[in-house]
Amino acid sequence: MTDEEIDTSDSPPPDDYFAGAEWRMPEKKTAVTLSVDSEVLKWFEAQGAGFQQRVNAALKIYAQAHQE
Repeated sequence: MTDEEIDTSDSPPPDDYFAGAEWRMPEKKTAVTLSVDSEVLKWFEAQGAGFQQRVNAALKIYAQAHQE
């Protein structure tokens, strides 16, 4: 599909769309050494590239669910 084939008739102007946007920088990561069970690591690695980000996401969800 070319740019000319894209129907943009219902798209708001970029200025209006981004007027309320807030610039957010990604959180800084801290490198750690972590021991995990082999089968846990193998499962995350088997999910493909980016397994470290998925481990981080899983830990984040767990931490948020258990905050007091």
